[in-house]
Amino acid sequence: MLAFTFPGQGSQRSGMGQPWVGHASWAVVDEASEVLGLDVSHLLLDADADELASTDNAQLATYVASLVALDALRQAGVAPAACAGHSLGEYTALTAAGSLSLTDGLRLVLARGRAMREAASARPGTMAAVLGLDDDVVEQACRQAGGEVWVANHNAPGQVVISGSTDAVAAAGSAAMSLGARRVVAIPVTGAFHTPLMAPAGEALTTALAATTLRPPRATVVANVDAGAHLDPEDWRELLLRQLCSPVRWRQSVQRLADDGATTFVEVGPGGVLSGLAKRIVRGAGTASVTRPEDVDGLAASLPPVHPHPPTSPEGEHLHMAERLVVSPAAGVFQPSERWRQNLAGSRVEVGEVLGTVGDAEIRSRFAGVIMGIIAHDGEQVLPSQPIAWLRTA
Repeated sequence: MLAFTFPGQGSQRSGMGQPWVGHASWAVVDEASEVLGLDVSHLLLDADADELASTDNAQLATYVASLVALDALRQAGVAPAACAGHSLGEYTALTAAGSLSLTDGLRLVLARGRAMREAASARPGTMAAVLGLDDDVVEQACRQAGGEVWVANHNAPGQVVISGSTDAVAAAGSAAMSLGARRVVAIPVTGAFHTPLMAPAGEALTTALAATTLRPPRATVVANVDAGAHLDPEDWRELLLRQLCSPVRWRQSVQRLADDGATTFVEVGPGGVLSGLAKRIVRGAGTASVTRPEDVDGLAASLPPVHPHPPTSPEGEHLHMAERLVVSPAAGVFQPSERWRQNLAGSRVEVGEVLGTVGDAEIRSRFAGVIMGIIAHDGEQVLPSQPIAWLRTA
């Protein structure tokens, strides 16, 4: 069973979009630039490390880069049973699961990044990774330090991130060393993320969330705040707001995915940190990282027959045996035809039947069979080759 994990801020790097230039999934970048009125390609191709270090740039660039890789996986017919994302990556996970549209996700991520940048400017802070101590001992070090310092990320056994004011983080790091930590590694950030010092960002994020449509996820998404799986969109609205000032329970989230049956963890987006953490959290877990088109091909080729296989046509992709995907021929807003507006799973579809439209383009089934599900939501912004419906052929 595949679980997709999505990286957060800190995974960005200069030129990370270069391998995708000319790939069909680069259309995600063009769409993002159009939606936001920003040159997103500049962030993925030309921005230097200093420009990408700005919280708003880092978050937007990482989100879009991850969606490019996700789109390539979709085109290859590779889909997850469950998802989770580290901090910012949770927004990507919700987009992957259909809870957030691309348009809403982009606007929400941009608003979050700007709000967190402003909060960090008003209340500067920093973070540090404590290696070699159990979570409760790191909590003890924070208490011994006094001041404004908290555990921010439960990343893996023996790896915990602390966050807070610069002086308090330094004091907690010294306390951790005295309690037996192997190392304390400074993280080059200027904000105390996932602590109460981020509270000023809450007002802007609340406003952005209120303007966002959230739908029930189509795949399991495990939340940072409580390592639980949630379906209610209103729960997710609250969880995304709480995440600002709450620790990321990543170790617990990955373990929850494994407990639910995940056997292979695929990190989708720049970097490979989450793959390394998964190996430490779940002994014997399979892992993969998708940062380049070649990674998509390698993953698709490695999957056993029970998993989807790469497409043989840009207009209809193989899943397995007698299952097929009908995909969008263009970018735009999906609107189902009258018959399929109620997602009549189990109903028969004939070759050439119109399932809906994307802009002015009709979406016609290239296969005859039984519809197993309409994948896209009415009104969802979709991209070329994005799956619209899943059917079992006659």
